[in-house]
Amino acid sequence: MTMIRISVGPYEFLARLEEEAAPQTCLAFASLLPLRGRLFQARWSGQSAFMPLGDLCLNLPAENATSYPAPGQLLLYPKGISETEILFPYGPTCFASKAGQLAGNHFLTLMADTGELASLGETVWHQGAQDIEFSRT
Repeated sequence: MTMIRISVGPYEFLARLEEEAAPQTCLAFASLLPLRGRLFQARWSGQSAFMPLGDLCLNLPAENATSYPAPGQLLLYPKGISETEILFPYGPTCFASKAGQLAGNHFLTLMADTGELASLGETVWHQGAQDIEFSRT
């Protein structure tokens, strides 16, 4: 089991790569590490934040794809009708963009309680974008 450390604002999380359910997505993500960016409140997806990856083209198929991730089930959307991004759900979520509902590849699951995720959500919602870094443990 491959573990990933996520530092976002004042929070630290450990997460497990979903290598059996999304092998190609996990390999592509691992090739980007360490990955740094900004985590923003999602506009159309409910209680989620997202890290935009812009025009990064990963050429990934749908793997373990969902529109309704549970809190802590991170999705990678590998470009299509919207930009490439990582979705970071912290509460009830329906993944969407200005073009409508999306499905992203569930590739990473946080090993954290929902209280920590709710606090992260409050921070992003009320204080704005937070620095985020994904790295190997």
